[in-house]
Amino acid sequence: QVQLVESGGGLVQAGGSLRLSCAGSGGSFSNYGLGWFRQAPGKEREFAAAISWSGGTTYYADSVKGRFTISRDNAKKTVYLQMNSLKPEDTAVYYCAARWLTTARNMGVMTPDKWGQGTQVTVSS
Repeated sequence: QVQLVESGGGLVQAGGSLRLSCAGSGGSFSNYGLGWFRQAPGKEREFAAAISWSGGTTYYADSVKGRFTISRDNAKKTVYLQMNSLKPEDTAVYYCAARWLTTARNMGVMTPDKWGQGTQVTVSS
């Protein structure tokens, strides 16, 4: 099975940008649907963005649509989350997730097979 390791989190001012990366190892990375989820302090983990295993479609939560962009590079076994126009309410631990042969929309409603360890994103006002 694929293993996932996130990087790229940090502290940024409101209105700024960050790019998260999630590197995969083992398994057939290109056959996994991939997603980003986030968990703010005191809240449940929520879906943010996903990309299908084929890379052809993406899906976003309404809260990030138009500001975040998910992409994947199967040659590098990496999925990215470009976050622009960040808001303080985007502050959370961001987790990368993978599920075998899953579409982008289904990544938002089905339990992933694998999770990364998470990376902290803090947006100051």
